[in-house]
Amino acid sequence: MNTQLTLKEQFLAKLDKIQKHSDASHVTNLEIDENTATEIEQLTKELESINPNPKPLLNAISLLNGTWLLKYSTAREIRALASLPLGLKVGKVYQVINVANKSFFNIAFVQHPLRIISGFVKVAASFEPVQEDLSNLLDKRIQVNFEKRYLSIEKILGINTPQLNPFKVVPASNPKGRVPSLDITYLDETLRIGRGGDGSLFILTKSQDLPDKFR
Repeated sequence: MNTQLTLKEQFLAKLDKIQKHSDASHVTNLEIDENTATEIEQLTKELESINPNPKPLLNAISLLNGTWLLKYSTAREIRALASLPLGLKVGKVYQVINVANKSFFNIAFVQHPLRIISGFVKVAASFEPVQEDLSNLLDKRIQVNFEKRYLSIEKILGINTPQLNPFKVVPASNPKGRVPSLDITYLDETLRIGRGGDGSLFILTKSQDLPDKFR
């Protein structure tokens, strides 16, 4: 029996079980009970322990390429998306990575429940593998530099608003006093798990449903 496949299937089934959004957008630990969050953390650790690519930046970096859909997170910045102004609700959150350019962008789609307004927030960033010294790569840790934030309204009352897409572009802020980093703790062709420098958890799956205009 393939233990890794069995555990991965169990892990994904658990994520499906906690899904409570009709659009299949991400769930955070604040939306589930503590016992379930603990169970997900334990399953995550078990899956990380059999990571098929324990040195992803050395021997599997090409697997990072492409579009990833956020499924679950404990990160503060992700949890904050639940409290948007004007009654807006966040939908799916994607991350699109270009390994050759060492760049990526995060894009979160937002919409008013009454469909009065819809749009997205996009954050562009670059990344670099972290080295302990000039010759020793840490194998799984990247440093991130957030560069620009785009605020866009795509539709108002169902009418396209290209003049508001985007309506604002501003420099993206990085955390004060520290360089944001991410450890890639599990990576295969369809699943990625990351741990932020503050211990936050990100679980993503490869996705094909992001419209081409955003890629």
